[in-house]
Amino acid sequence: MKKYNIAVVGATGMVGRTFLQVLEEINLPVENYYLFSSSKSAGTKLEFLGKEYTVEELTENSFDRGIDIALFSAGAGTSLKFAPIAASKGCVVIDNSSAWRMNPEIPLVVPEVNPYDIKKHNGIIANPNCSTIQAVVALKPLHDKYTIKRIVYSTYQAVSGAGLGGYQDLESGLKGEAPKKFPHPIANNCLPHIDVFLPNGYTKEEMKMVEETKKILGDQSLKITATTVRVPVFNSHSESINIEFEKPFELDDLKTTIANAPGIIIQDDLENNVYPMAVNAAGKNEVFVGRIRRDESVESGVNLWVVADNIRKGAATNTIQIAQELIKMWNEE
Repeated sequence: MKKYNIAVVGATGMVGRTFLQVLEEINLPVENYYLFSSSKSAGTKLEFLGKEYTVEELTENSFDRGIDIALFSAGAGTSLKFAPIAASKGCVVIDNSSAWRMNPEIPLVVPEVNPYDIKKHNGIIANPNCSTIQAVVALKPLHDKYTIKRIVYSTYQAVSGAGLGGYQDLESGLKGEAPKKFPHPIANNCLPHIDVFLPNGYTKEEMKMVEETKKILGDQSLKITATTVRVPVFNSHSESINIEFEKPFELDDLKTTIANAPGIIIQDDLENNVYPMAVNAAGKNEVFVGRIRRDESVESGVNLWVVADNIRKGAATNTIQIAQELIKMWNEE
C-alpha cells in the first residue's frame, strides 16, 4: 500500500495536540509526519508515535517537500494565507478553521454525512464548526428517511470550544478570579453569547450552525434557528435539537434509524437514567444520542439530546476521518 506524507499545522495548540492523539489511534498509511506552528511555538519538542518531533515554523516554503495532506488548525488568518500555498504545491489541506467553510468552491465535510463531497476539492476541504458536526451526524439519517422541514437548535457548549483561554477562564473562575477570555464569568454561569453578535441579533456561532447545516445536508430550503450557549463544562458539547418532518414516523422506527447510522451510539434507557452526558462523551470519537421523544406540539416532530466531544469529533477526529476517506479514494483510483 502506498504511504503518504502528512503535515500537522498548529501542532502545539489544543486541537493540534488532539490531532496527534487521534493519529496515534487511527493507523493511516504514512511515510513521514511534519509538525508546524507559529514562530512563537517553533522548536517545541513533542512525543508522537514513540518518537520525539521538533515543531518547525510554518513558512511559505514548508510544503516544498512532497506533502500529500496537511491538517490545519491554526486559525482562519493562517489558513487563508497558507492553505492556497500548500494546495498550489499538490497538497490537500483539510482545514479546521472558519476560513473556507462557506466558500461555495470548498467542500464542507462530515464523513458520515457527505463523504462524496470530498471529490469536489480543489486542494482545500473545510472541517465544519464543532457544534454543527455532531448535529448533522444525527440529522442525516432522519433527513434521508423523513425529510426535515424545520430545526430548532439549543446548544450547551463547553469552554474548550473557546480554546485554551476559555478553559483557563473556567479554571480561574472557580477560584473566584475575573475572566480574561469571556465578557462575563463562566463559572456558575451560562453565557448566551458565543462569537460576536451580528446585526440580526444572532451570534456568528448561531448563524454558522444554520448555514453549515444547509450546506452539509445539501438542502438550502431547510428552516433552521439556533441559540448557542456557553456553559461551565470543560469538555463536550450538548445540544437539544427539535426537528419537524414532512413525513410521519413511528418512534421505534425512528430510533432504529438513528441507531443504525454510522458514528452514533444511542443512550436512551430512561428507566435506568441512561442518556448522553458530557462527562461520558469526553475522550470519545462517537456522537451520543438520547432523550428521543415525540414533539407532541406538532404533527410530525421529535426532540433529540445530542452530545459529543467537541475537540475530538468536533474537530480533530472529523478532520482525520476526512483524511482517511481521501486516502481511501486515492487508493481506489
